[in-house]
Amino acid sequence: MADQILTKQTIPPIDPDLQFEALLDKIRNGPHKMDLVRIRAAYEMAKEAHSGQKRKDGSPYVTHCIAAADICCDTGLDEDSIVAALLHDVIEDTPLTHADIAKKFGPQVADIVEGVTKLTRVQYTSKEDEQMENLRKMLMAMSKDIRVILIKIADRMHNMRTMDYQSPDKQRSKSLETMEIYAPIAHRLGMQRAKWELEDLSLQYLDPEGYHEIVNNLQSKMPQLENFMSSMEKKMSDRLKEEGIQATIYGRIKHVYSIYRKMYAQKIDMSSIFDLCAFRIIVDSIPDCYNVLGIIHDMFKPVPGRFKDYISTPKPNMYQSVHTTVIGSEGIPFEVQIRTWDMHATAEYGIAAHWKYKLGDGASTVHQGDEDKFAWVRRLLESQQESDASDFFHNLKIDMFGDEVFVFSPKGDVVNLPAGATPIDFAYTIHSHVGNSMIGAKVNGSIVPYDHVLQNGDIVEIRTSKSAPGPSRDWLNIAKSGSARTKIKQWFKKERREENIIRGRSMLEDELRHSGISVDDALAEEIITPVMKRHSYNSVDDLCAAIGYGGITVSRIVNRVRDELQKAASEKEKKTAYDKMSQAAERREQQAQRNAKAIHGILVEGLDNCLVKFSRCCTPVPGDDIVGFITRGQGVSIHRRDCINYQKSLDTEEQGRWIHVSWADNITDTYLTTIVIAAKDRSGLVLDIATILNSINAKVRSLTARDVGYGTALTTVTLEVRSIQDLRYIMSRLLSVPSVQSVKRNGQA
Repeated sequence: MADQILTKQTIPPIDPDLQFEALLDKIRNGPHKMDLVRIRAAYEMAKEAHSGQKRKDGSPYVTHCIAAADICCDTGLDEDSIVAALLHDVIEDTPLTHADIAKKFGPQVADIVEGVTKLTRVQYTSKEDEQMENLRKMLMAMSKDIRVILIKIADRMHNMRTMDYQSPDKQRSKSLETMEIYAPIAHRLGMQRAKWELEDLSLQYLDPEGYHEIVNNLQSKMPQLENFMSSMEKKMSDRLKEEGIQATIYGRIKHVYSIYRKMYAQKIDMSSIFDLCAFRIIVDSIPDCYNVLGIIHDMFKPVPGRFKDYISTPKPNMYQSVHTTVIGSEGIPFEVQIRTWDMHATAEYGIAAHWKYKLGDGASTVHQGDEDKFAWVRRLLESQQESDASDFFHNLKIDMFGDEVFVFSPKGDVVNLPAGATPIDFAYTIHSHVGNSMIGAKVNGSIVPYDHVLQNGDIVEIRTSKSAPGPSRDWLNIAKSGSARTKIKQWFKKERREENIIRGRSMLEDELRHSGISVDDALAEEIITPVMKRHSYNSVDDLCAAIGYGGITVSRIVNRVRDELQKAASEKEKKTAYDKMSQAAERREQQAQRNAKAIHGILVEGLDNCLVKFSRCCTPVPGDDIVGFITRGQGVSIHRRDCINYQKSLDTEEQGRWIHVSWADNITDTYLTTIVIAAKDRSGLVLDIATILNSINAKVRSLTARDVGYGTALTTVTLEVRSIQDLRYIMSRLLSVPSVQSVKRNGQA
């Protein structure tokens, strides 16, 4: 029990030389031979490099490096890993460089140290951006050499063991980071022992009262639990000997965080948790696993629905065992895990258990096939190439850290998906083409909707068609996995470029306006060019297309634009005050002269103070390309150039009555305009349209709807807007109303 309940303790300063000699003794007595002279040289280099540096407890800093190497030794890592662990902080905290390490210990060790080293802090737009880049680079290092993250976990484990000496804020932030990132990574790598310790250490600081309540309860129950475990172990051991099966059995108490999580999830207290004990039975072969399972079910009553066979269907982190929950003679339920010795090593140490130590020729590799076991790191990186910070963390927690479900294809192939996955996720996991041509799905022989949540054991069949229209944008909200979302975005990027450009430009202009930034200023060449260059876009259309299909968030671009505008403003301040004032005066004079001739915001070429009115057939607004028509006795009527009436008159005798007009600058008035919404007729349509208009504070003057037959309804809305940008934004929002087919302006040719 002592190794499972973690309590705070004061650790006296440590003599690093004695600590290192203890590490050497452990390596000498270990199962693998290592070059102790080389390891000592790494210690001496680290000791000298960190000379004068102290930890919070007063110990020399190098004691942390030795402790990390000691954890790596316990995990079963190789000689290069021990050397790299001893040196893992020298690049960041000392003058030593990658070249210095490579010269003495080889480029492989130097690369590992560089991968483990905490990244140099740079200025990012947000803390989330910084964390994303750090984590992305750490994952990239993992994909090249998995030992990077194994040493990183050892580094974090020792830091958490000595967290008592940090400030409360540091304790909480590091514990939260450990719980959200490092413990799940350890789980994903199959390192259950490390995962449990990291979770329990973090819980001490995230909820100290809850942690100690569980610890105290366990200690009070310990005599009873130990008697129960001893009794059950003897019963099972005696029976297996009778059956002629060689097995090792031992019981354990569930670790503190797993109890805490169960109490929180089920909203129960400690007294309501009965399955505090679990037993492991380790045998020599897979057939023995299933023989033992039958014997255990013969001895005790199994709990329905609590049997899991991870031998025939291993978890993605390589874990294999048979799990069953049974009820003992005392009426107490307990879990039994049955596995072979190889499976046990993998369950305890994960990918580290598969490490192949140095051979006679000096080569250091992993077992054949192990690369595939952590290829998920590369796949995860590939699926996140175009994600921003928020999307990256969202997808990361689902694809890498979340629970999973196992489903079957009609051919019986097993497909693992994140918990909550839908047929869309299944289709894109099979192949991008399957997802893009999907027109329906069946689960266990029954047709299901796209948002159906898949369960363990479901048989999923995807219906496809060559004439399928492709994915819907709604699928981005339904798909659970980051991989599926990325493939959907890629389809829109490739197949809907023009639509993406229009959508993205509208989103960009709207976000700029709401941020108080002029669209013209933002899209000026000297402002937008460095923004595009920073994100590797060649044109404004490419940028808008990326926003439109979701490749980058509009807020991120606007933040970059704001930075460039501030930089440009600083440069302009270098000009003389006289130039500023004279230019401003000239602009005011020109503006005053121009606006003095404007009537209702309209400048009529060659005419001053003439009567101006806006046509009802096309209701133009500022930003529209306009033309004026000289009426008989009623002044000049303003039309849009795409107006039906204007287009029809071009080939008639009245074409000579059209004149050039333009909008004045700095218009502050509002203008009436009319739009027509075509939609499939349904109950609640008008209410949904009105709700959208209200949510964006649109000034509606009138709204009418009528059924035009064939299941179609037309809704006509007259509203006040200040510009074409306002109108486009309103129209784009109305397009999102379910069953709406089109939104057009009145009088459009």
